[in-house]
Amino acid sequence: MTAPTNRSPLNDAPRTGALDWHTEPGAPATVRAPELADAAEARAWLAHHRDDLRAGLHRHGAVYLRGLPVRSVEDFALVRDELIPRATPYREKATPRSDFGGGVFSSTDLPAGQAIRPHNENSYTLTFPGLLLFGCLTAPEEGGATPVADCREVLRALPAELVERMRASGWTLTRNFSESLSVAWQAAFGTQSRDEVERYCAENHISCAWDADGRLRTSQIRPGIVRHPHTGEEVWFNHLAFWNQFSLEEEIREVLVDELGPDGLPFNTGLGDGTALTAAELETINTAYENATVRRAWQPGDLLLVDNVLTAHARDPFRGERRIVVAMGEPVSVYDCAPTVAPRAATATAVSHD
Repeated sequence: MTAPTNRSPLNDAPRTGALDWHTEPGAPATVRAPELADAAEARAWLAHHRDDLRAGLHRHGAVYLRGLPVRSVEDFALVRDELIPRATPYREKATPRSDFGGGVFSSTDLPAGQAIRPHNENSYTLTFPGLLLFGCLTAPEEGGATPVADCREVLRALPAELVERMRASGWTLTRNFSESLSVAWQAAFGTQSRDEVERYCAENHISCAWDADGRLRTSQIRPGIVRHPHTGEEVWFNHLAFWNQFSLEEEIREVLVDELGPDGLPFNTGLGDGTALTAAELETINTAYENATVRRAWQPGDLLLVDNVLTAHARDPFRGERRIVVAMGEPVSVYDCAPTVAPRAATATAVSHD
């Protein structure tokens, strides 16, 4: 008679064999999972292959995990705890998200027809997530991929003159907070207190100014080229193109500038030495991103693990219901990334709306 054994998902999960890696032009590196019964078994399988996944992540910058039984927010949170055990708060919020609890959010709540340009999450904060995990609960009928771009390739592709300007001066982000055009400062900073906002800004090298109606303007200078804290590789790491005025559709930009003035846009960027980015330079940066971009159509249960320093992510427009959730973790300090310039506050003068 066989003695009873203590059984658990960790003991029962398929473990043998190397990971089933797939690499092909135009698509992110993908690992196909074996047949697993549930999210608990999936977590055990991920735990067994943790070191191989992390090595692949450092090599490729992003890893697609296909075929996992991740069907709900709860399933996603369970496997997230294996891949990203330390959460990173969402600081200085800039886009609307739904909070599903337990550190799980919607990827974004921006309109389906709107493309989201490549960016490194929270590149403008002093501490940002080192890892992002996206999960597909409902795949869109059409489009809606989450493209990724290797920021090592982006840096190598950019003109030397632009790279050296960024290396020497960093980049500037200026924000005018608005409930109608971006996000209210209360939502962005998670407080109703002006004093708390000013304290946060002082501690995080951000200048801030209020106008007579209580509207807030902030400005900060950040390094745009950093090194990965583990691999030491140099990368293009910023939101310079993402929030530049020339990234707006021309008609929208003209209307906003006419109504708000050039200093009143919800977001704008420039080089840290005070020079503006030209439309031609923006096109050059966007071309570098596009040439480094790969994508794969979502299927339910898919996960996408992204090294947020090595890789920028984006979103394609889509049609139909799309439910992509995200979690952020493994916090990284910019000071651990050999920044080429020190973060500092830039000048922020309140914009007159008279």
